[in-house]
Amino acid sequence: MKASEMTPQQLAEAASEALHLNDHAAKGMGISIDEVAPGYAKLSMVVRKDMLNGHSTCHGGMMFALCDTAFAHACNSYNRSTVASGCTIDFIAPGFEGDTLTAIAQERSRSGRTGVYDITLSNQEGTELGFFRGKAYQIKGTLIAED
Repeated sequence: MKASEMTPQQLAEAASEALHLNDHAAKGMGISIDEVAPGYAKLSMVVRKDMLNGHSTCHGGMMFALCDTAFAHACNSYNRSTVASGCTIDFIAPGFEGDTLTAIAQERSRSGRTGVYDITLSNQEGTELGFFRGKAYQIKGTLIAED
């Protein structure tokens, strides 16, 4: 099916699949795509022993990477190549080995070539572990070739 024939939901799913195809970092971390929609993504991963820091909690970089990946899927959901122009994270609570972490990315603003996305990071119990904000910038290109 051509990109122009897809519904916005189909396009978001196809763009997410295309993005994930070459994301070796996300695959190496075991990140799974649970749900995508235009301007929205829900991704998760299980915290493994090799993701722990010296305090035996999930390394902040791993938590950031999960949020950043959810951000990428949300802001690329329109099939316009989009990259981060800035990101911040506030850690609220730790993650532990065996936890399933979930990052939910939601679009807050999208205008012209820029966008703002908020990502909430939580564990399997629904405890919020962090808040991430990403600023996006649209560059040339698409994830799926257009007609």
